Formats: sequence, C-alpha cells, structure tokens
Amino acid sequence: MDEILLLETVERYIKGEMTSQEKAFFEEIRKKDPAVDQLVVEHTFLFHELEKQADIKAYKHSLYEVENKLTEEGVIRKEQLKGKAKIIFLWKKYKRSIAVAASIAGLVSIVTTVLISSYNNNLGKSNITYLMGKIQMTERKVAQLDNKIKEDAKLKNPTNPNFRATGFLIDGKGFIITNAHVVNRMKTIYVENSKGEYFTAQAVYSDVNSDLAVLKITDTAYKTIYNLPYSINKSNSSLGEQIFTLGYPRNEIVYGEGYVSAKSGNEGDSTAYQISVSVNPGNSGGPVLNTKGEIIGIITSKNSTADGVVFATKSKNIYTLLESLKKSGDTLSIKIPNNAGLRGLEREKQVEKMEEFVFMVVGN
Repeated sequence: MDEILLLETVERYIKGEMTSQEKAFFEEIRKKDPAVDQLVVEHTFLFHELEKQADIKAYKHSLYEVENKLTEEGVIRKEQLKGKAKIIFLWKKYKRSIAVAASIAGLVSIVTTVLISSYNNNLGKSNITYLMGKIQMTERKVAQLDNKIKEDAKLKNPTNPNFRATGFLIDGKGFIITNAHVVNRMKTIYVENSKGEYFTAQAVYSDVNSDLAVLKITDTAYKTIYNLPYSINKSNSSLGEQIFTLGYPRNEIVYGEGYVSAKSGNEGDSTAYQISVSVNPGNSGGPVLNTKGEIIGIITSKNSTADGVVFATKSKNIYTLLESLKKSGDTLSIKIPNNAGLRGLEREKQVEKMEEFVFMVVGN
C-alpha cells in the first residue's frame, strides 16, 4: 500500500496537482533520495509516452472518421484502400518518434542496470552486512507525502533523516547504547521512543573495535527515567540459550526471537556471539535479551550470504567501553542498571515493559 501511495504522490507531482508548499517539500525529498528522483524521472517519461500514444490513437481515429465519411459520400471505395499500404504509411510517418522513444527507454534501462550492478559489486566485497537501514520513502510513512504532506512540512522532525538504527537506555538520564558504525554515518542525530516522541541527541564516545557508541539525549523536553527494569550481563551466555530482540527495521518496534548459535562472532571473534534470529536493516544497535530479561548483547551485523546468521557484540563490552570513557578523562556519570524487573515475567510482559527503553536512532 505504501508503494501505491508513493506512485499516486509522484503522479500528482507530474500532473501539477500539488500546492506550491507541497511541491517544494516533495522536490526537497527528491534531492535527498535518489530512488524517489529516479522514480519521478521514469514516470515522467512514461506519462509523456502515454500522452503521445493517446495523440496517435486520436489521430488514427480521425483518419478512420474521414475515411468512412469519404466512403459514404462515394469519393473513395473500400477496395482502393489496402491494409498493408496503410501500415507502411503510418510506419513512415511515426518511425522517428518510435525510434527516439525506444532509444530513451533503452538508455534508462542501461543506466539503471549499471548503477545497480555497481552497488551490488561494492556490497559483495564483504560477506558482512551492517544492519543500519537507509530510509526509503516507502518506509518513511509514505502517507505523509499525500494525506499529511502539508502537515509534515511543519513537523518537529525537519531533517528528513536518511538512516535508521536502534539503541537502548543504559542510564535513565538519557544515555543510550548503539553501534559505532551507526553514529559514524550521522552528522545530526535524533532518537524516537515507542510513543513517537523525538529528541535531539549527540554521540559522546564510540569504539570501532567493539562497534559500540554512547549517545546522550540533549533535548530539554526529555524527562529522566528511573529504575530501568533490566541488567547488563557481564558473563558469557550458553550455546543454545533462548534470546529475544527488539529493534526498528521499520517505523515501529519489531520483536524477534531465536537462540545463541555460537559463542564467538564472525571469523571467531571472541568479543561477539553468533545468534540465530530474523533481522533487517535498522536492527543495528538493538538489545539482545535472555529469558531472565538480562541484556546479553547488542546486534551489529549479519552474514549476507547465509540466512539467520547474525552477530551481536557481547554486553560485557559495554563495561569496557565505559571504562575507556573514564580513562579518556570524561566526567560523565553513567550508572548501568542492575535490576531484575523483567525476571520471571511472561514474554509478552517483558516486551511490554522493555519497549519504553528501546529507541529508534535516526539521522543524516
């Protein structure tokens, strides 16, 4: 349905049915999202070709009208008109337009194929895929472009973020853990909670080796949250241990469940786990919890050549990260939660209580 709404919005733009404010907002999106710009270009070409075909059809209809009128008046006879001759006449008249249209269509196809091939070749250089999602228009509440586009031009999120990932609180004062590869791609950072509230944030420390980063919510609208109901595990988890995840591969929080499938990560990395769970771009930085409601890891990446092979840096790396932060001379006071508020609860209740502390991380 989102794709249909996007196509309808593009059609309104091409037909000039948008207001000046809507048009300006949509053109800004075109500049920032090549996929949308390409869609507009292709559909503009398609609309023009359809208009040409409609003109040709109308012209042919006029010819038949004249032919019938002349036949009825006895000026010409049907047997004088040969079908083959009419086809040759039309081909000679319109072959240039048809050739140009075919050339343009072929060029668009070739350019698109080259771009896609280049992109795929770059991805193929590694079998590891980071799970930070590039936000496409169809994922970014496309209905905003149609039913709510006027409203969105004035909304609290004016940056039109290009990337999306996940993070979770380690201190209710506004300190969030996510991946280093997430914040290293973002110049401006916002976080959004499960209630749809946006807050400005900034990266205060990151470590590429553990692929972890600490964010601090700097927005004055944020209220400190007390008594986070979970703990950060310092010990290693067991092979086969049941786990669940929460993250933002889409514009709402998504639950996944699986198990620890290896005690080491990619290429035997002892600082990470391999877990079997379904994830998608946007899950980067999401917490991995065991049945006791303890955070045992943070999702970082997946194997792009095998389904369900996901890697999560071990939660004890958070303690190492914060020690490094202290040694760097930073005076931030971060208190890691050590509560058992999720222990013993049914899974649905654990997820319900946990949702409040998992954030979508967006930026550009």
